[in-house]
Amino acid sequence: MSVIPLSNTATHPIKNIVILGGGTAGWMTAAALSKLLIPHYTVTLIESEQIGTVGVGEATLPHLRFFNQRLGINEQEFMRETGATYKVGIEFANWGQQGQAYIHPFGDYGHKIQNIGFHHFWLKEYLSGRAHSIDDYSLPVVASLAEKFQFPSQDFNHVSSTFSYAYHIDAGRYARFLRKFSENLGAKRIEGKIIDVVQRASDGSITSLICENGQRIEGELFIDCSGFRGRLIEQVLHAGYEDWSHWLPCNRAVAVACEQNSAPLPYTKAIARDAGWQWCIPLQHRLGNGHVYCDSFVNQDQALDTLLQNLSGKPITEPNHLRFVTGKRKKAWSHNCVSIGLSSGFLEPLESTSIFLIQANIMKLLELMPRSSQMAANRDEFNRTFDNEMNRIRDFLILHYHATHREDTEFWRYCKHMSIPHSLEQKMALFKETGVIETYQHGLFLEPSWVAVYLGQKYFPKRYDPRVDNVPENTVSQLLETIRNEVSDYSDSMQSHENAIQQLLQQTSTRVETQGNNLYGNRRAV
Repeated sequence: MSVIPLSNTATHPIKNIVILGGGTAGWMTAAALSKLLIPHYTVTLIESEQIGTVGVGEATLPHLRFFNQRLGINEQEFMRETGATYKVGIEFANWGQQGQAYIHPFGDYGHKIQNIGFHHFWLKEYLSGRAHSIDDYSLPVVASLAEKFQFPSQDFNHVSSTFSYAYHIDAGRYARFLRKFSENLGAKRIEGKIIDVVQRASDGSITSLICENGQRIEGELFIDCSGFRGRLIEQVLHAGYEDWSHWLPCNRAVAVACEQNSAPLPYTKAIARDAGWQWCIPLQHRLGNGHVYCDSFVNQDQALDTLLQNLSGKPITEPNHLRFVTGKRKKAWSHNCVSIGLSSGFLEPLESTSIFLIQANIMKLLELMPRSSQMAANRDEFNRTFDNEMNRIRDFLILHYHATHREDTEFWRYCKHMSIPHSLEQKMALFKETGVIETYQHGLFLEPSWVAVYLGQKYFPKRYDPRVDNVPENTVSQLLETIRNEVSDYSDSMQSHENAIQQLLQQTSTRVETQGNNLYGNRRAV
């Protein structure tokens, strides 16, 4: 790397933003900055076709809908271009116990009654032996199992408003779609490899990147979307990495696409295996499959064989082997460089959080976009928010592994008995003693998500909210039966997911959405 001298007291306006790396992270960043900042800033993206991208993340969360909407992207066009299907949840098989499965839905279980969480009323019925499965009270779960899909309603007093939806997408197609979108808005793409990084001698901030052909790209703010290697944030600025592999031990993955031989499901599958788990993601044109595993318990050949033996169709791609270390960058924003995507950290794809974290960092950067080189306050707030988000997602992912009854393999024995973060210990102890979910205002996974995993993996509390006993038992039973019937009846009336996809492919008009930002459904009160 090179350095140039400059006064310590100089302040420089931010006008030129340089993004290093393409793929999903780079082009999502370029698309948002191009739409929302040009012409006040210039946006330049540097990528090399020779380096390539990971490109296996295909399952998303509902937040991506609102990212696309903010950019003015037509949903039908986006879904056609990316081979997308709808997604209303994730099925987890064999996590709590062998042979058992549950769905983590993008929506509520029932609704609050007298401002008390629905699961407390369900727990009372369950402990008395009268309750149906809690899945029967969740529209997205019942609809998923029936392979149904319908757009959420705007009538917040109706069961049809109690869920949200996301997509399964081809990540490579999404990146290409956003490249065209960004370039049409004025973003500039440069093909090339970076061989040198120039820094100011006074403070270490990056001033320019040097390509192998000698081209110099100057900027005042740099976005590192270079993937696991962290070309700027780590190799140049040495931001440091916080390793979480003792809590999230899976460190390898192998991905293979196969033929789609049946109607695509409206949910992702996460199937626990002997030393990790397998994903299955249905697109319009193929199935995305992968095996995430820990190489301390199974080798690469065994992991690949497990994946290939459990495909539902003929493989259509060669295996793509990946290595990673779960954790996060100690400083996601260092000096004048912001890391977005895999360069900022990696929390395995168990709950489809990778694209969400890209989006979250982009939107936080836009909120905190510096006007000058004096950006310490912006940087500190970005890092604080990023750390908070990563820590909470980390705890939720660890819960899946730790709240297991499995001890049939060495891997699962390790997960069941491993030490866990104190923050998760507190959450689990609180739920075990009281049935209460620790709540927070800012964080990805809210109460229904924690309920899904706790109860889905048979981690039951000892008691429920005592206020439930103030509601007559027959009233509780009648309310639960009413909700169960509402869910069942509306699910029966929904169209099949296959029909929804066919309608999508035939549509040419824009569907205007007004649901807003209530991403996991709307909670109705009695």
